[in-house]
Amino acid sequence: MQQQPVILVLMVACQSLATQAAEELNIILKRGYIHQRMKRDWIWNQMHITEEQASNLPHYVGKITSNSISANAKYVLQGEYANTIFKVDENTGDVYAFERLDREKKAEYELTALLIDKNTSKTLEPPSKFVIKVYDVNDNNPVFVQKVFEGSVQEMSPIGVSVAKVLATDADDPTVAGFGLVTYQIVEGGTYFKISDDGTISTAVYNLDREKQANYKIVVMAKDTPKLEDGLISTATVIITVTDINDNLPTFTQNQFAFDVPENVRVHSEVGRLKVQDIDEPEQNNKTKYSFIRGEFRDTFSVVTSAATNEGILILRKSLDFESIKVYKFDIEVTDPTIDLRAVKQGGPRSIASIIVNVLDVDEPPVFSKPSYYFEVKENVPVGTLIGHVSARDPDAEKRNVEYLIRRPADKSLLTVTKTTGSIVNTGTLDRETNAWHNLTIAAYEIYANSHMMVKESHVQVSIKVLDINDNAPEFAELYEPKVCENAAEGTVIAHISAVDKDEMTPETRFTYYLDTERSNFTVQDNHDNTAKVTVKHGGFKREVSKVYYLPILISDNGSPPLNSTNTLTIGICTCNEKGEYTFCEVALKQTGISIQALVAILVCILTILIITLLIVLRRRYKKDVAILGKHVPEIHEQLVAYDEEGGGEMDTNSYDVSVLNSVQRNITKSRPEIGPEPYLYAQVQKPSRNGEMAIMIEVKKDEADNDGDGLPYDTLHIYGYEGSESIVESLSSLESGSSDSEIDYDVLNEWGPRFKMLADLYGLEQNAEELLF
Repeated sequence: MQQQPVILVLMVACQSLATQAAEELNIILKRGYIHQRMKRDWIWNQMHITEEQASNLPHYVGKITSNSISANAKYVLQGEYANTIFKVDENTGDVYAFERLDREKKAEYELTALLIDKNTSKTLEPPSKFVIKVYDVNDNNPVFVQKVFEGSVQEMSPIGVSVAKVLATDADDPTVAGFGLVTYQIVEGGTYFKISDDGTISTAVYNLDREKQANYKIVVMAKDTPKLEDGLISTATVIITVTDINDNLPTFTQNQFAFDVPENVRVHSEVGRLKVQDIDEPEQNNKTKYSFIRGEFRDTFSVVTSAATNEGILILRKSLDFESIKVYKFDIEVTDPTIDLRAVKQGGPRSIASIIVNVLDVDEPPVFSKPSYYFEVKENVPVGTLIGHVSARDPDAEKRNVEYLIRRPADKSLLTVTKTTGSIVNTGTLDRETNAWHNLTIAAYEIYANSHMMVKESHVQVSIKVLDINDNAPEFAELYEPKVCENAAEGTVIAHISAVDKDEMTPETRFTYYLDTERSNFTVQDNHDNTAKVTVKHGGFKREVSKVYYLPILISDNGSPPLNSTNTLTIGICTCNEKGEYTFCEVALKQTGISIQALVAILVCILTILIITLLIVLRRRYKKDVAILGKHVPEIHEQLVAYDEEGGGEMDTNSYDVSVLNSVQRNITKSRPEIGPEPYLYAQVQKPSRNGEMAIMIEVKKDEADNDGDGLPYDTLHIYGYEGSESIVESLSSLESGSSDSEIDYDVLNEWGPRFKMLADLYGLEQNAEELLF
């Protein structure tokens, strides 16, 4: 198996040597040395060896020779891999390789040859470098840069469109018998694709259809040594994806679509959906178009394309009426305006669907004869004047009776509508200057035959314009307060006046000014532009005679009928200097007034103050009552109890003798009712008797408490008003202090020592109870 490569290598070597000899001969001829002998020490140039030889090592490489060889001379090698891979016979100069060489690892070795004296080790000739070249053999398969390649191509592409490109490399030398040259071939799936020598895969047919097959898998083989049949090979897989183009028309999923729609469905609502299918990719078929081709109902329905599902959404464009049209029938065609007509599959029928819309009857509200109403009426017409008439009917087959009412009665006091006829009349005087427009919302509702219950109702807007009549006289446009000097000359203008009219003023409106009396020191000149000026007629005013002049001026309009009014102009007489400047004037006091808004605000403030004052008074009274009742909240009582020991110090016993409280019970004249023997709550202690006013009062109160069936089951001292004369803190009675609004801070009792601790606790609890109640 290895003989053929070896022979090929020898042929290449011989050819190389012959080429080299020819070159040397050519040099000799050019230099004219043909008759002279060249002196060369080394008679060799380069050596060759074939890689991967199968014979036993060492392998003969070549021979180095020198014409200076002698009996005591030897050959020596130096340089890279000398005496390791390559060795020389020191006597003959034969060079051997002691390892198998691989050209793909190293293609050339550079060595140095030396001729050395065996005895002295001196060089007999200068060193000479030479190269050993490793000849290639086909020992490497082509290798693809990747195992799997991917490519894509649009469907229906023409022949020769590039799809993908593969690449394989070969480590062998491409200059030696084409060992490193790689060619490609499709070994599987080559029906629809072809491959060129550079690895480019292209289409071999023009009718690739994604809808039939979207992916192709082909196997590509790479082979070296194209001129030999037994070159080395390798394979790779190529996945080709056919991308989509818009080459398929959309089609309806069914031939007929039927929808049931109530007649009261809102305009612009969805009626139904027309389902279609398109086998192209979704991003290619989102421009579906729906067209009416039979049935003139474009004004009633329209079809829009759903961006999400590509369905046709049937939209209502105007209201349906069961009584007018019960069924709509029309045909719709579905197309795609963006389709590539050059690639579209011919022979497919047009996709047309029949649409049936059944209108369902519903109980509808009354329908007005107009969408809105507009009426005009003159102001100040008599009450009960007919202004206009609204009309509505029941659109259903039942034709129920219709009645009317004002739903938003903003002007209920001035206008009304007749319940059964829809006539609008005024119930009050209409004044254009108060309200020039009246806007009403009138409802019409159906009535059952035997019932007045409202079933359905609809609304309409009614606008009523109040027309103006000349019912207001003109008046001053503002409050004028002119002044005039005492020495004003005749013809001096003291004021410019103008007028306004509450009635509607048009460009044709004209005002006329004149004096109410001729006996006046002033004149009024009409400027004929709805203004006038007031001038001095004679002059010679004196403040001593009159400080203020009241000039009545009549202002008349040109209405039908004309109206006029008298307006008084108040003119102040002033003292002036020589320059005509006012130095002293007395003008009549202005009439002052308060607007309704200000008066309402003042009344609200006064009412608020009164309410706050009343609340404060009631709270204080309530606070007093709670202060008295507050003692019962924590169940605190001032009790008079018989006890055997005295406490609190000597001062307490000097104030009164406790024994008196028990002894007085025997001297009381008022007898106690027979209730029967009861156990005493406290032990009874006999004390010496002692008379006194305080003792009698206490005994009376005790007796009242004992005879009170609703009282507590033990004696309680509720009221007492007497203290000992030697008490340094004055009265300690809580009966008086508890019912007052005193702001005394009872916390000071805590600082008086243990004798007042109970009193401090009682008043502290009383305040806490009061806080709980508030």
